[in-house]
Amino acid sequence: MTGPKNFPVGKTDEEWQNSLDPDAYRVLRKHGTERAGTHPFNHEKREGTYHCAGCGKPLYDSAAKYESGSGWPSFFQPKDNAVGTSSDRTLGMTRTEVHCADCGGHLGHLFPDGPQPTGLRYCMNGAALKFEPKE
Repeated sequence: MTGPKNFPVGKTDEEWQNSLDPDAYRVLRKHGTERAGTHPFNHEKREGTYHCAGCGKPLYDSAAKYESGSGWPSFFQPKDNAVGTSSDRTLGMTRTEVHCADCGGHLGHLFPDGPQPTGLRYCMNGAALKFEPKE
């Protein structure tokens, strides 16, 4: 695992705050979490690509999205070189945090209870994502 350090896309906190809507800023830059079951991406079924809401990097194909029952958009595999991970020791436990490989924005967490072929669940905050439907 690699921890957030220097990323290709860098902005000051003020620049992030001015370029993101309040929910995306809270999740991506302040490591917030949206309430389970509240984001429209939970029900998104169209083909397309999910991008980082902070920098636009393509993160997940819709073909890797599945219904995990967790209340957050879940994927079993990211695009190549799209995300990084680090240890998150908040809330009195150790979890694996997932962040955008280009801007370091907090996306969600990774769990080992997903479907095959990876057995992984990338549990993402919808506020950290933008969806681009396939044309």
